[in-house]
Amino acid sequence: MSTAPVVETKRLSRRFGEVAAVDDVSFSVEAGEIFGLIGPNGAGKSTLIKILTSLLPPSSGSATVAGFDVANAPKQVRKHIGYVPHTPSSDRELTGYENLLLSARLYLIPRHEREHRIEEALVMMSLRDARHRMVRDYSGGMLRRLEIAQSTLHRPTVLLMDEPTVGLDPGGRRTLWQHVRELNRTLGTTIVMTTNDMDEAEALCHRVAVLQTGKLRAVGATADLKAIFAPSGSLEDVYETITAGGSPRA
Repeated sequence: MSTAPVVETKRLSRRFGEVAAVDDVSFSVEAGEIFGLIGPNGAGKSTLIKILTSLLPPSSGSATVAGFDVANAPKQVRKHIGYVPHTPSSDRELTGYENLLLSARLYLIPRHEREHRIEEALVMMSLRDARHRMVRDYSGGMLRRLEIAQSTLHRPTVLLMDEPTVGLDPGGRRTLWQHVRELNRTLGTTIVMTTNDMDEAEALCHRVAVLQTGKLRAVGATADLKAIFAPSGSLEDVYETITAGGSPRA
């Protein structure tokens, strides 16, 4: 018996005046997937993430997350998601532990469970030794790992991340990739993330949605898309072929 998708959009659109930032987009994400929204700046990735977090209402169409409609049940959506925004949001004047404790309180995690959840998150994100350091002294990679730790303390059904490795050096990106994979594997968290780094999408995502100027151009496993559009090529080649209006290659 098939189960309902954890995330689903149907003919979803979001307009800003005459501009369609998201234009008639339909896709679904299954439980346990790492799903990537890929494309350059202006493709509609961040707008989609904001709709899925219920921060931005759709202009038309629908979207559900963890079984709840983002427009009609935003409070329920927020209970079941974690969110790592594009811009760092942790308080730099607090320690890593203090940020996590604040998040635990905001997520209404029972007092008797807080220390265990915080410790578990610190260990999973390799931040235990930095727990009492001020966040202003964290590297960019440590800061992003802290934000992921904060956003998953309540063990959400879905974690939504908007370009989580933006600004990180190659070593920091690879370290974060390892932690994202571990989070997905250990807790079974479904992850929806945006990126304009095709290497990142290929390294992390089970499937990707290719976006261009708000429109969905293709959805599929990276290996399948490469086999169809760019045999012997990279995901970058796939993206260039699809967005240029190219056909599958023999």
